[in-house]
Amino acid sequence: MCSCRRLGGGLVQAGGSLRLSCAASGRTFASHNMGWFRQARGKGREFVAHISADGGSTYYDDSVRGRFFISRDNAKSTLYLQMNSLKPADTAVYYCAQTPLVVTAIHDYEYDTFGQETLVTVSS
Repeated sequence: MCSCRRLGGGLVQAGGSLRLSCAASGRTFASHNMGWFRQARGKGREFVAHISADGGSTYYDDSVRGRFFISRDNAKSTLYLQMNSLKPADTAVYYCAQTPLVVTAIHDYEYDTFGQETLVTVSS
């Protein structure tokens, strides 16, 4: 199981960049597909990005495709989300998540572990 500790987040102006990190403490990180989700105030949790266990396959929500990039370092058991060209609409609490599925998973019910939240605020 992944016990994810988040790093990064904070306040940035529109057009800026941030990188989120999620450090997993479990020994099974490298064998699991991972994802990032976010939840804006007053809204439900929404899918952001997915990456396969070996890092060879990625998938993004249309709202972030071309601006956000998910990656992982299995040797360090760490998941990353590079966020560029940030918009005020990206303001949300972000979570890393682990899924037991071996296919691309884009729904939060397909994930069994969520990491600590980190707040990203994008000012206009």
